[in-house]
Amino acid sequence: MDRETSDHYAVVIQAKDMAGSVGGLSGSTIVNVTLTDVNDNPPRFLQKSYQLYVPELAPVGKAVGRIRASDEDEGQNAEMTYSITNADAATIFTITTDAGRREGVVSLKQPLNYEKRKVHTLNIEGSNTHPDARFSHLGPFKDSTTLRVIVGDVDEPPVFSMDYYIMDTYENSPVGTLVGTVTAVDPDSTNSAIRYFIENEEERPLYFTIGVNSGIIRTSQVLDREETAWHNITVMAAEVDNPGMVNHVPVTIQVLDVNDNIPAISGGNSAVIVCEGTKYGQLIQTLRAADMDNFANGKFSFKVPAGITANPNFTVKDNGDNTASLISQRHEGFSQDRDQEFFSLVLVVADGGEPPLSSTATLSLRVCVCQRNTRGRNSYNVCQAEAFLSSAGLSTGAFVAIMLCIVILISIVMLFTQLRNKKASKEPLILSEEDVRENVVTYDDEGGGEEDTEAFDIAALRNPKASDPRRKFNSYLGYRPSPYEEDEIEEDEVEYDEDGIMVVRRGKAREFDYGNYSSGPEMSWFVLDCVPQEISQSAPSLLLHGQDIIQQILEQKVVQANSDTRGPPYDSLQTYAYEGRGSLTGSVSSLGLTGAMPELNYAFLEEWESDRQRVEQSVGEQLGTDESNTD
Repeated sequence: MDRETSDHYAVVIQAKDMAGSVGGLSGSTIVNVTLTDVNDNPPRFLQKSYQLYVPELAPVGKAVGRIRASDEDEGQNAEMTYSITNADAATIFTITTDAGRREGVVSLKQPLNYEKRKVHTLNIEGSNTHPDARFSHLGPFKDSTTLRVIVGDVDEPPVFSMDYYIMDTYENSPVGTLVGTVTAVDPDSTNSAIRYFIENEEERPLYFTIGVNSGIIRTSQVLDREETAWHNITVMAAEVDNPGMVNHVPVTIQVLDVNDNIPAISGGNSAVIVCEGTKYGQLIQTLRAADMDNFANGKFSFKVPAGITANPNFTVKDNGDNTASLISQRHEGFSQDRDQEFFSLVLVVADGGEPPLSSTATLSLRVCVCQRNTRGRNSYNVCQAEAFLSSAGLSTGAFVAIMLCIVILISIVMLFTQLRNKKASKEPLILSEEDVRENVVTYDDEGGGEEDTEAFDIAALRNPKASDPRRKFNSYLGYRPSPYEEDEIEEDEVEYDEDGIMVVRRGKAREFDYGNYSSGPEMSWFVLDCVPQEISQSAPSLLLHGQDIIQQILEQKVVQANSDTRGPPYDSLQTYAYEGRGSLTGSVSSLGLTGAMPELNYAFLEEWESDRQRVEQSVGEQLGTDESNTD
């Protein structure tokens, strides 16, 4: 049975009784038979030869084509692998198996070149992955075919002879000096002519030029190695027939050194320190030379020039390593008190270039007392004064930083002082002595009588001349004459105004002589017109008439406070005191009265002695009359 021909069969089976005789009964059923697959079919390519077109600029690693072999088996029995059997094609191409689609994927291992090879032939073989040995007699379970890859010609950019170029030239060479040549060719069969350019996208100054047709690079400026030792440029090559075909190559140019810098002694401008007490043959300092040329032209030598009288106090020893030792030649040593402070020494330093260059320097040597434990250290000496400055460990930058911090601190202190003074001189709440609007003023000082008026200006409220000379009382106060009023005392004038208010005009009291007055058992009466305490503590409007100047002033103050829009309303206490004109017998003002009778000063009553007796007699008679009436 062949599954590939038919994999399913339906078998009808019938059963009969009575051995199949006539009249017997029968029954039938269907049996379905399904064939399973075995690997009995090898893979087969539908064609013995295939052809594939690939352009020469196809990227390496990308698939360029697919090929497939068929297998009549299914599942695992149909799995296969593909391979390239010829070695020459296997170096350029590779083939992988796509298991899902059972295809071979052809890719590039190397770039194609139409100009070198136009056709590539690949021998591809496909074989089963899991062959069955029971069917090996049927032959090998694999098949092969041929794949011809035709390379398509594509216009390619120019190709340089090298991936990068390194060239060199000497510094100080004249303009137009040949540096080197770059070469590029057109890889296409057309062999188009090439043009060369130096790329300068950043528009930097160019030190080189290149021949458009030849590719020769030359200098366009005089080069200086000490300024720039290496130059990197990019050369661009383009086809004449197709300027869009462009290629680039990096070019590095080294500037070779020429002995064009004169050597000099390092630190030649500063004085060489000679320590006081330096002995004969002792090293004073190690001298070093500097040159901007490279090592080939930088081997230095030191000597005292011929024809110049050498300083007998010093000698120079060339150490052969680009350094020289300055050695003392004085047997008795140096002394700042005995010798001069400064010496000079002429020295010639030369390099090892071709031709050699040299310079003459005059060293200044200073004799001083050196810092302890610094002689010979690092071949440099330090004078004691300089050492003192350096011992603090403060550099110029540190000193400037400290001074800056001090200036900042002083500025902050001055700022706080100004702010404090400004706060102290802030405008007070009461702008002037007259502005007593809605303010509570408290004085914590001991009373001094009339002197207290200096603490608060109430002159406007205590001016008796500005007030009405009349004194009005409410009708409910009543009036009765004092018991001591007689001929000697001028009587008060009593009138009633249009509102029915009694007005009392006090008369001038006579002056009595109370010099002989003395307190005794006799009863004395002194009557003062006053307002009861419960009424004196009431509002001023209950005590003063509408025409009284004091009430007008108070009402004016109230209106001013209510109409003031310069600030929010204040809860304040305003106190006003008013002193009347007074009289010889005491104050008639209700302001400031207490429940107790104030103490009276009777000193001035001594002049009323004669009159006193007359008053006492009158009072006594009236008392006797009252007693008799009582009885």
